[in-house]
Amino acid sequence: MSGTELDKRELDRPESDKQGGVVEFATRRRVTVAMVTITFLLFGLIALGNLRVNLLPDLSYPTLTVRTEYTGAAPMEVETLISEPVEEALGVVKGLRKLKSVSRTGQSDVVLEFAWGTDMDQASLEVRDKLETLQLPFEVQPPVLLRFNPSTEPILRVALSAAGEGNEIGQLNALRRYADDDLKRRLESVPGVAAVRVGGGLEDEIQVDLDTQQMVRIGLPIDNVIRRLQQENINLSGGRLEQGNQRYLVRTVNQFASVDDIRNMLVATQSASAGGSGAEEVARIAAASGDASVMAAAMSAQSAAAAGNRAVADGRPVRLGDVATVTQGYKEREAIIRLDGREAVELALYKEGDANTVDTADAVHARIQQVRERLPTDIHLTVVDDQAKFIRAAISDVKVDAVVGGALAILIIFLFLRSGWSTLVVGLSLPISIITTFFFMDQLGLSLNVMSLSGLALAAGLVVDDSIVVLESIAKARERGLGILAAAIEGTREVSMAVVASTLTIIAVFLPLVFVEGIAGQLFGDQALTIAIAVGVSLLVAVTLIPMLSSLKGRPPLAFPEEPARQPWRPKRLWQKPFAAIGRLAASVVRAITLAVSWVVVRVWRLLTAIVSPIAGRASGAAMRVYDHAEERYLRMLPRALARPALVLGIATGAFALSLLAVPMLGIDLIPQLAQDRFEMTIKLPPGTPLRETDRVVREVQARHAEDPGLQALFGVSGTGTRLDASPTDSGENVGKLSVVMAGGGSRALEAELTARLRETIGAYPGVQVDFSRPALFSFSTPLEIELQGQNLDELAAAGQKMAAMLRANPNYADVKSTGEQGAPEIQILFDQDRAGALGLTTREIADAVVRSVRGEVATRYNFRDRKIDVLVRAQESERDSVERIRNLVVNPGAARPVRLAAVADVVATVGPSEIHRADQGRVAMVSANLAGIDLGTAVTEVQQMVAADPLGAGIAMHIGGQGEELSESIRSLLFAFALAIFMVYLVMASQFESLLHPFVILFTIPLALVGAVLALLVTGNTISVVVFIGLILMVGLVVKNAIILIDKVNQLREAGVAKRDALVEGARSRLRPITMTTLSTLFGFLPLALAFGEGAEVRSPMAITVIGGLLVSTLLTLLVIPVVYDLLDRRGDAWYAERGRRARLGAAAEEGGDAERQPA
Repeated sequence: MSGTELDKRELDRPESDKQGGVVEFATRRRVTVAMVTITFLLFGLIALGNLRVNLLPDLSYPTLTVRTEYTGAAPMEVETLISEPVEEALGVVKGLRKLKSVSRTGQSDVVLEFAWGTDMDQASLEVRDKLETLQLPFEVQPPVLLRFNPSTEPILRVALSAAGEGNEIGQLNALRRYADDDLKRRLESVPGVAAVRVGGGLEDEIQVDLDTQQMVRIGLPIDNVIRRLQQENINLSGGRLEQGNQRYLVRTVNQFASVDDIRNMLVATQSASAGGSGAEEVARIAAASGDASVMAAAMSAQSAAAAGNRAVADGRPVRLGDVATVTQGYKEREAIIRLDGREAVELALYKEGDANTVDTADAVHARIQQVRERLPTDIHLTVVDDQAKFIRAAISDVKVDAVVGGALAILIIFLFLRSGWSTLVVGLSLPISIITTFFFMDQLGLSLNVMSLSGLALAAGLVVDDSIVVLESIAKARERGLGILAAAIEGTREVSMAVVASTLTIIAVFLPLVFVEGIAGQLFGDQALTIAIAVGVSLLVAVTLIPMLSSLKGRPPLAFPEEPARQPWRPKRLWQKPFAAIGRLAASVVRAITLAVSWVVVRVWRLLTAIVSPIAGRASGAAMRVYDHAEERYLRMLPRALARPALVLGIATGAFALSLLAVPMLGIDLIPQLAQDRFEMTIKLPPGTPLRETDRVVREVQARHAEDPGLQALFGVSGTGTRLDASPTDSGENVGKLSVVMAGGGSRALEAELTARLRETIGAYPGVQVDFSRPALFSFSTPLEIELQGQNLDELAAAGQKMAAMLRANPNYADVKSTGEQGAPEIQILFDQDRAGALGLTTREIADAVVRSVRGEVATRYNFRDRKIDVLVRAQESERDSVERIRNLVVNPGAARPVRLAAVADVVATVGPSEIHRADQGRVAMVSANLAGIDLGTAVTEVQQMVAADPLGAGIAMHIGGQGEELSESIRSLLFAFALAIFMVYLVMASQFESLLHPFVILFTIPLALVGAVLALLVTGNTISVVVFIGLILMVGLVVKNAIILIDKVNQLREAGVAKRDALVEGARSRLRPITMTTLSTLFGFLPLALAFGEGAEVRSPMAITVIGGLLVSTLLTLLVIPVVYDLLDRRGDAWYAERGRRARLGAAAEEGGDAERQPA
């Protein structure tokens, strides 16, 4: 039967029959399919503009940090007064897995770790409820609840620095005032900016330095000064007053307007001397009684009254300036910030939770440019950190990888098809699938980030596979003599089950990611969903758009007859003729322009064709010669393999066994840290080091390396800085952080070189610890954290020192730190209650007097340039600058007889802990280290072996946490997900094939793929990580695709009556071309990802390498091993398949006959 007759038969089929499937609908309703496709393309492009652009997906880390500040408190007091009560209150929070805390000078960090998948919003509410009922000391700042999330890191850090030399103090003060009063407000008004934190420089403060000796002489307590400042600096509303027809507001205006107002404030006024009249009357009455005991009691009362009612300064008025020096100075500095060696003021900008990082950063840059135009000439404004820069580079690299990968995939298709039209038909599935995916991403609330774009880049090599198989089947149908329309329908029908099954297997492998705990499930969820959507869309494109485009040259069944041409308008009235002439002229111009543009396009196309066609033809010819040679050799090899199954299976089994033996050689890591254009160096000086000394070291390091090649900027922060980090990292006056920004985006080699130089420089400073790290994105734990538990604190400290010494002696570990090695110098005041009681003093009164004299107290706030400035009251520095001065502090300045601190307490200089770590409400010692040339899995094993060979002590227990603990949890859940993915693939294939045997045969491709994956990782030097495991899960869905296509064709041939061995050979020959095309297009589509060197390549490259190695080796072995396994395991005879095919054909014929009978005449 000719192709024309088949097309005519298709046209004459009953309408009900032609409405039986998606393929028929697509070929009949071409305009409908085209309009739906255009609609989704339009919606996808609109959605693309609405998608948020972020660095990472919206991660919900199961960690909360409760940070509480207690200024000036020692670690022991912080532990007792803050950490322990907070732990006790929060230990009953639902879902809590582990409770840890770090108590250091002035700060407590209590870290709550929950199970992955916990609703962190609900957990945060529960924690806040517990904190509200917590009773902490009055001096303690309210606890702050923080969550670790890279998206809450500052998106921009801006530094203000002075140009030229001058008065440094004046410059810093001016910079801080400009930042607080002007720049901060301008930047906070930018859309998307949630907050701006200012750090560094000099903050204004009114300092009231009391002369306590003078106050003792006149009997003025410090409490009186503080109370008077609070009472005098006040404005109140007094209500309203009506006088006649006028209403007035009554206000008391008494706030301080200047420093002189504060200095001239009265702290003591004239007082009457009648206070002792009552005691004198009692004395007269006692004298009149003549009783000696009564007279003694009266004298005692009179003495007490005289002491208690002593008039300040003998009743004379005393102003604050008489007993104190009042100046407008600067707060005690908590941080010193330097940019390239010069002091600066930092502004850290935080974005709103749902804001687009890149758009917000662009808006901030635009505002900064406006600010620079009006910036004083003596101020420099520098952007030192821009998170959007890394995001732009990472997203740009992924886009390039996706475009290059898609272009390579289409090139492979062209080399095989040798037809521009056929290549265009298949190539359209790529942009249509990707753009339509944007629409579904927007509906599901996904963002454009490194992971979702990596999914799209991976999908670029996958979405053309179904279209290739369908188009190849349609071409085979044409070769059998079918017409254009019939070939499009029948060819698509033949492979529809195989295409659906292979696509569903790819989608199914990502379902187990729901059960993956740890960072893997959170991080790769967007990627998995993106790939699943893109592949699902590509399936719809393959079974609708591809057959529709393939049948364009045939007349569609529902095509309308040609309509006669419309007659041109001929005006009948004179006034209508000019309008007709203008219309004809306009139509002529439009036609001329259209023809000219068309002529140019055609000429350019022909020119390009003339240039490209010979090259493409020769390239295609060369590629096809290679393919024809390989096909010929394969078809000769397959019958031999079927004749020697033991040899084939033995080789495959041996390769699999060798790959398993090579797995330990790969090493294991959690997630590769993303290399950025910067890294951080943390310098920790001995506890007790003042801020100025820490700043000196940071300044000297900056000066030493300012001219290093490859270095763009050195940004140093000594002290606390401006970050709202949830990580309980080192902080304090003895800690400095140096952000090293590399020029030109940096590189691994440059980072290693600069790290070595900086480590060498720090080696010249004895007692200084150093730690190098990249910006934390996935975990704030150090690679190796060893937690030592024990009851005896001395033994615990000794065990920590011993563990640290063992790690330092091993070259595989760097930047080793132990919490039990260094103590912080402190002055302890030990009260003698007997002596204090004899003098009528309580411990609380003495402690309050010491605190007010040494630390001071903020009495009130002073309005200065629309800002509130603290008024700090404390003893003058000359009275609190040494241990001896502390001993001589007067603890009862308002009494008649002054008492010094040494009289009621022992003041001892000693050493206390610099920080106290607790885990699960018990003290622990922490030892941490970075890894040097060793993977995390090997490091954990090595530490366990070291401790087993040299135990730390009888009562010491060791627990390896940090990233090592996260790694073990992630590996367990990923192994479960991998096994579950295989099971899901089996379920999908069993439901498609209606067989339990054939899916089992197809699963033999998975161990063959593992051989290639292990080999690829070994050759490229990659370790096994969470990224590799995700690649293995994706690989499971890909490698079975070829076997599905092959087995499906073999079954069709056997149902047609072909013998098993012949069906295997013929099926392999028939499906070799689409298998080769889909495999090569996928491999070349993934190739740019595997060779990625740009931003974020660490989480793309290992995955692509895993898939490429597994798919390549699996395809090569599948073409031989799967037919052999099928031949061995499928014991059903040829007659059984022939009978099944006959019944299927009879059923289809009966269904067609029933449809024809139901069709009305």
